Amino acid sequence: MAKSDSLARAGDLEVRLAVSPREVAAAQALRYRVFFEEGGATPAQTNRRTRRDICRFDEVCDHVIALDLAAAPDIEGGAPVVGAYRLLRQEVAAAHFGFYSTAEFEVDALVARHPQLRFMELGRSCVAQGHRGKRTIETLWRGVWAFALRQGVDVMFGCASLPGADTGAHAGALAALGAHAAEPEWSAAPATGARRARGAAEPPEPRAFRELPPLVKGYLRLGARFGREAVIDEAFNTTDVFVVLRVADIEARYLDYFAPERPIAA
Repeated sequence: MAKSDSLARAGDLEVRLAVSPREVAAAQALRYRVFFEEGGATPAQTNRRTRRDICRFDEVCDHVIALDLAAAPDIEGGAPVVGAYRLLRQEVAAAHFGFYSTAEFEVDALVARHPQLRFMELGRSCVAQGHRGKRTIETLWRGVWAFALRQGVDVMFGCASLPGADTGAHAGALAALGAHAAEPEWSAAPATGARRARGAAEPPEPRAFRELPPLVKGYLRLGARFGREAVIDEAFNTTDVFVVLRVADIEARYLDYFAPERPIAA
């Protein structure tokens, strides 16, 4: 992929695949700031020493990054990375370590139920402080969508993370997401040994939707469906819910909205 071949653009914000080890490292540094410094995740020694969120899956994944072209250059002289997604295509997962999400959810069983479809895992999504508005998130998602279309992906999935590992603090949010639960054939149960989070039996209050993280709200706007049970990721200090997004289910207005030629409002 050429350096000038953008996946999405909104003003001075460009979204494209990382094209060099330096850009992957910049995405890892952003992830470190968001997950470890802000989110309270527990860094391994390598993470702490390098101040990067380094994971073996990074070597085989595609990295979609958002660059702020108007900002001052980073310490390497490039445009700073202000958003990131890590994408793992099914054929790449099969050739290497499998899907990352299998540590928390029964992803392999889901994939096996739909052998005619191509899956892609969404992971390590984050946006820098000061860029967490609708414009950045939607531009980042437009880039993910463009990449999925290029690769002929039928189903995208991953973990929607709520900050904090308190099993009771997210009862309302889990009830809100439970109102958009996936059908059993499209869901993935918690993996054996995963620590399950408590949900809420009562219907969600309106404020529960308003208080969801911006990235999770973005999934809802796209028509994503969620697993009925969440798990606790103690290392990352999050409560994770399985999320699945079938390309065929995205409403027509969003297919049009994410068309590459359509401008994104500031």
